[in-house]
Amino acid sequence: VQWLEQHLAKYPGTILAVTHDRYFLDNVAEWILELDRGRAYPYEGNYSMYLEKKAERLKVQGKKDQKLERRLRDELDWVRQNAKGRQTKSKARLQRYEEMASEAEKTRKLDFEEIQIPPGPRLGSVVVDSSHLDKGFDGRMLIKDLSFTLPRGGIVGVIGPNGVGKTTLFKMIIGEEHPDSGDVRVGETVKVSYVDQGRGGIDANKNVWQVVSDGLDYINVGQVEVPSRAYVSAFGFKGPDQQKPAGVLSGGERNRLNLALTLKEGGNLLLLDEPTNDLDVETLGSLENALLEFPGCAVVISHDRWFLDRVTTHILAWEGSEQNPAEWFWFEGNFDSYEKNKVERLGADAARPHAVTYRKLTRD
Repeated sequence: VQWLEQHLAKYPGTILAVTHDRYFLDNVAEWILELDRGRAYPYEGNYSMYLEKKAERLKVQGKKDQKLERRLRDELDWVRQNAKGRQTKSKARLQRYEEMASEAEKTRKLDFEEIQIPPGPRLGSVVVDSSHLDKGFDGRMLIKDLSFTLPRGGIVGVIGPNGVGKTTLFKMIIGEEHPDSGDVRVGETVKVSYVDQGRGGIDANKNVWQVVSDGLDYINVGQVEVPSRAYVSAFGFKGPDQQKPAGVLSGGERNRLNLALTLKEGGNLLLLDEPTNDLDVETLGSLENALLEFPGCAVVISHDRWFLDRVTTHILAWEGSEQNPAEWFWFEGNFDSYEKNKVERLGADAARPHAVTYRKLTRD
């Protein structure tokens, strides 16, 4: 995507792009057209300017969009922070685990107008500890000598191209795969909630509400009993959308449905395999806020740079090459800080975006 941004910046014609990639919109767009409940709202400027102008519009509209206005305000506050301020906030999350867990235990109330992640059991001192991990398939090494320790309250972004072993790492954490050598230790207090990349296991003949609720008016979400329709609506399924058969859902709708199924389990360690794929900007913002308020840990595979910048405390990055294809790097900080660190360690060429093959864009 970074390579594409640079390529489009040199393109002499007009570009119309449909995307949920907020850094792409921030770096490339000069106008944004938002489609909202059957109406189109044009905004001049990039994504940051869009956030500013939309917040002003919602303020004029009044109280009916208070939740949306608050979410936009949270995202705007993050946009306005400098890199040092974002890093300070990330470190503060790691130090506040006990405070967040205690607050969640006292409250035990969920407001499902937006996505919320129910608190799981309190974590002990060990969450996930990987020591000198090796893993390969069919003679091809994917992971070599990987060691890391996931702290309580940590949100780890796992980044790298498709096929380098990101999902395999998840399967080793949950015990579906075993390392060739080394060790993955999962703490005794850990309860895992796992969102599968394939989003399987959904009965195509049931409607959205039935899939999540099993036909019950009240369901247990973590340790709290809530109205099932209210819970489902938090994931963007309002009114008649809850009656849609699961078999006809779009990719984004299936992703939201699978999130609803998984997050209701009430785990204290979330393993999210590309949860940002196909999600609209509004749902992405809601998921980000939910993760930031979640009193637990999360490991997230994602290509969404804005998401990774806003929520992660650590990055686990594939840095493989032809000579060493199984090289990984563990970094404390968000995506932007990791990118700067990568340039300092490996030089500007290592972080420069590129495309192996492409057909040049031309004007007719």
